[in-house]
Order: sequence, then structure tokens, then C-alpha cells
Amino acid sequence: MGEASGQSTSTFGGVVYECVRCGTRQTAEELSRLPEIKCICGYRVLRKARPQIVKQLKAI
Repeated sequence: MGEASGQSTSTFGGVVYECVRCGTRQTAEELSRLPEIKCICGYRVLRKARPQIVKQLKAI
């Protein structure tokens, strides 16, 4: 089984950031390539995106 075609926003072990204004998701690796830490829309406020999978714990 290979890697899915297209760009995946949820990478295993990678941190994904989301723009507060437009909602664009970028990895920390993509942001490090840019001279400034900001979204493609120009907004500088990013938040760490949470995974969509919810962890469930059994009660003791």
C-alpha cells in the first residue's frame, strides 16, 4: 500500500497549523521554508490543529 495521491494535511508525527482567518492548513515544515511565519492570505495568527480522531479511555 503506497502513499495516497494528493497532498495530505494530517501527517503522522508532524505538527499541522491552521490559519484563524481563512482556515488553510500548513505543516510546520512548510512554514519553516517561508521567510516569515504567516499564512498565504497574509494573516499571522495560526493555531495548532487538533487531530480528528478522538481518544477514548476506559473508566476504571
